[in-house]
Amino acid sequence: MDGFGQRIRLAMAGKKSPWGKGSGSGSEEPTGESDGDSGDKTRGPRNPWLPPGSGGDGRRTPNIEDIFKNRGPEGPRRSGGGGGGPGFRFPERPGGKSWFPVAVAGIIAVGVLATSVHLIGPQQQAVVKTLGDYTRTMDPGLNFSLPFPIETVDVEDVQGVRPVRIPGSNNAVKLILTGDQNLVDLSYIVRWNIKDLEDFKFRLVAPEETVNEVAEAAMRASVAEKNLDETFSGQGRASIEQDVRERMQRTLDAYQAGIRVLGVEIEKADPPSQVVDAFRDVQVAEQQADALRNQAQGYAQQELARAEGEADAFNKVYEEYRLAPQVTRQRLYYETMERILSETDKTVVETNGVQTYLPLPEIRKRAQGAEPTTTVTAPGGQ
Repeated sequence: MDGFGQRIRLAMAGKKSPWGKGSGSGSEEPTGESDGDSGDKTRGPRNPWLPPGSGGDGRRTPNIEDIFKNRGPEGPRRSGGGGGGPGFRFPERPGGKSWFPVAVAGIIAVGVLATSVHLIGPQQQAVVKTLGDYTRTMDPGLNFSLPFPIETVDVEDVQGVRPVRIPGSNNAVKLILTGDQNLVDLSYIVRWNIKDLEDFKFRLVAPEETVNEVAEAAMRASVAEKNLDETFSGQGRASIEQDVRERMQRTLDAYQAGIRVLGVEIEKADPPSQVVDAFRDVQVAEQQADALRNQAQGYAQQELARAEGEADAFNKVYEEYRLAPQVTRQRLYYETMERILSETDKTVVETNGVQTYLPLPEIRKRAQGAEPTTTVTAPGGQ
């Protein structure tokens, strides 16, 4: 092919044609080459695709089969690039035919098999499009389709849980207005999967973005119905999460999105960073107020129980008094005097023949304050 291209370039430059007379002047000029038969040097070079002695002047058109086989009647031609070595020759079958058609047919068969047989996993489904239009849905297992590009198969995991974090970054701020006109910084996760693959693939342009927008709208609507304290409390969070999930599912079903909302989890519910210090002071004050309120309630309950006990005791005494008024009156008198006299100093006065004054409290005080004394007995009892 290198020599063939060189001769074509010479012919286009207006010099002698490689097959005979020159194309520029119309006169024959010797070329110094012989065709191998007559030795005439003025006839030009012979056709390189024909063997010597083929008859005539050797100027017939080359066969296309010889070109693709990279050989002429004389044998293999030179390879391109000026190497001069033998060119590539495709292997031949025993009958002399080329293996090239067989190789092409094998490659096509492998491509058809690879695009026609589909193994769908247990958690997957696939949609089949024929010439770009949806035709059917493949269930888990071994499935078959027409080869590409007649039918295309798009496989999706329909049972896997797909989480969406709002906001996308942990450091991002998402402020939401509560029902009592307070701002709260919320971050939450929405978990969902595919309920209907056909609707999921062809009803919405961007299903993931739709889930994000629907979740944010549902969260704002739910928080707007709660006050700040309910948003921070555990029971209030659970109520908000349930309400958001139900709102999202109703909206997505109305869109025919083919999406199932599995759950909503609130990760963080904090006041805005600008007022977090003041909010903490308010929380401390509220905790102190709750402690004092609980203490007052405990004291009130204690006093109420004591008063009820005294009332029950009085009622019992009154019942006894109604049965025996004199005896009960005398017993009450003794109990009252015993309680009063046990807390005061007493002076005992007896009848005739006994010392009229007995200072018992003074004697007791002296006995308690006196130092111990030692008694010494003289020898002989003196």
